[in-house]
Amino acid sequence: MASPAGCEHYVRSCLLKAPCCGKLYVCRLCHDAEENHQMDRFKVSQVQCCDCQTVQQAQQSCQQCQVEFGEYYCDICHLFDKDKKQYHCQQCGICRIGPRENYFHCEKCNLCLVSDMRGNHKDIHTSRIGAHVLPCGHLLHQTCFRDMVRTSVYRCPLCMHSAWDMEDHWDRIDKEIALSPMPAEYQDATVKILCNDCQAHCTVSFHVLGMKCTWCGSYNTAQDGGLIQPPPQQQEGGGQQQEQQEGGQQQQEEQQQQQEEEQQQQQEEEEEQQQEEEGGEPLELEPDSDSSDWTDAEAELEEQPQ
Repeated sequence: MASPAGCEHYVRSCLLKAPCCGKLYVCRLCHDAEENHQMDRFKVSQVQCCDCQTVQQAQQSCQQCQVEFGEYYCDICHLFDKDKKQYHCQQCGICRIGPRENYFHCEKCNLCLVSDMRGNHKDIHTSRIGAHVLPCGHLLHQTCFRDMVRTSVYRCPLCMHSAWDMEDHWDRIDKEIALSPMPAEYQDATVKILCNDCQAHCTVSFHVLGMKCTWCGSYNTAQDGGLIQPPPQQQEGGGQQQEQQEGGQQQQEEQQQQQEEEQQQQQEEEEEQQQEEEGGEPLELEPDSDSSDWTDAEAELEEQPQ
């Protein structure tokens, strides 16, 4: 499907306008899977920007909004993709994953080989040793293929595609992973991968025994970037719990302070009541009584001998 991130085959921000039918597809592989004919990638001349939808000449950046269609672009193959150290080999006529300095093109074999094999390999086409055709189309000497099988090297040394049917082996890895759970800190971790068999990009659960492609089920994958950890929800939950605890503690302190104030007020009322009981009723003068009589009586009491 079309999206700014590309498709399961390539990471790009444009659509190719098929020269055969005029339809827009992310890549030729997506086109060939939907149509009853194949797209000739070398004849592609126009692309559409996924951001501003401008149809324009095939180029690396959009002429309208300047978005980059792909970190890598080949103006011969019209290949847009994430940078994987690709290079275009004129003799092979296609783009290969490099880096370029690690490979050379053998004129006799008519393919690119690793630099360590320069002057140190036999021409497979003229060799007396029979050739074995791998599912990816590359050729190997039968003796080299038998050595691969004996040493459990299951990938083509040129393109990394699986060299034979690996379905039974993938099933065994499924069972091993089911019996070997990852530690708690890695159980929710994911990782981006590139499948060497179907070229799909996907995000899967991380496991040390292998990362399975969600498109074709292959474990012949390569990790693309570091681990992706889930957001720390537990830590956020812990923070909320701490805030709730602090709020409850504050409410408890306020209630305790209110109880102390009520107790203090009650104690003061009891003390006032007790003082009134100890003092008795106050003396009151009769309305018609003379205050001097009261004074004389007090004087008489003072004059009496003790």
